Amino acid sequence: MGVKIRAMTDDNEDESPGSTVCFAHMLVDGHDVDPQTWKDVSVFRKAERQRLYAERQTVSATERKAMSGRISQRLTDILGDVSGQTIAVYWPIRGEVNLRPFMAEASGLGARICLPVVIEKNQPVEFHRWTRGSSMAKGVWNIPVPADAVPVVPDVVIVPLLGVDENGYRLGNGGGYYDRTLARLPGDLLTIGVGQPFARMKTIFPMPWDIPMKKVVLGDGSVSDHSSV
Repeated sequence: MGVKIRAMTDDNEDESPGSTVCFAHMLVDGHDVDPQTWKDVSVFRKAERQRLYAERQTVSATERKAMSGRISQRLTDILGDVSGQTIAVYWPIRGEVNLRPFMAEASGLGARICLPVVIEKNQPVEFHRWTRGSSMAKGVWNIPVPADAVPVVPDVVIVPLLGVDENGYRLGNGGGYYDRTLARLPGDLLTIGVGQPFARMKTIFPMPWDIPMKKVVLGDGSVSDHSSV
């Protein structure tokens, strides 16, 4: 027996799901999870986020630009001819790697670029078409999104990561939006996590809803393949 509670977000991830002590386990997004394990992992992840956010602040503007260039080149190598491909990227926040130059270049080469858009909090996102001439509007948390909503289904999703472990499981900002979304997209979808070199971690202690990236590209130019995970 269990109760349905919210998945982890920046605002609620350190709440204990075991407040109703008569339940040995709880259901989180349909997954049976031990409350103490969930609490311990949440505390660990919160501390790691704080550490990694602080690390991002030490990176100079020059090195940020260099990292973006290295990652963009590796993405170009991985994706090859992008003409006709629908590629989801993202609008950078909180010191994430800036791939807007890559977006513009890929769009110019015939790729259909799209951005994640939160339609409803704590639900999967939609991907809306973006072009170099797109008008932008403020979305949830003031993140820019295409003003004209043209939903598309991506072939490739490039995902920002704060941390990433040896098996390709990513530590994000804590909202769970990408995991909810990727769980509902085709299994042959190519997911590529991108982040700074210091994002590497031994483990994020993955939970049942966490989805590993198939490839990871970091700012030092390294590429790792996790497609067999």
